[in-house]
Amino acid sequence: MDMEILDNVIFLGTVTLLSALQNVFFAYTVQNESLQKRPTHSAFDRVNVSSRNCAEVYPTFLALLWTAGLFCSQAPAAFAGLLYLVVRHKYFVGYLGENSQSLPGFFFGKRLMAFLFFMATAGIINYATNYFFGINFLYYIQTATKASAALLLIP
Repeated sequence: MDMEILDNVIFLGTVTLLSALQNVFFAYTVQNESLQKRPTHSAFDRVNVSSRNCAEVYPTFLALLWTAGLFCSQAPAAFAGLLYLVVRHKYFVGYLGENSQSLPGFFFGKRLMAFLFFMATAGIINYATNYFFGINFLYYIQTATKASAALLLIP
């Protein structure tokens, strides 16, 4: 494979690999909780529900991550993806405690997914305008996404 192509997707591939490892961690946590002998199943139920909630959003996350990275800009998309993995882990661990502990991770995760969605949408619209009209706004879109990616750190 061409090294230039790999340079354009290395960060996205790294985030994807880390997210797969995180899914393995979630699966092992569910397995360990299922093997525990407890009078109630509330801990297992919480871990299981949290794992399923994370798994339901996972395909959407991957689609947005790769679309935003390929059509818009790789670095901000990968940065948002890494933040999403941290937030998803915070949600997973927070779900094991009280429900209110998982809410910050849930809301922050929604914001990161919205950022990836807007990046992907802007990139696809730019591609369409460039293809049909010869107008290319990619430089401006990349500048805006790189600047706004730093704002994602604000809680």
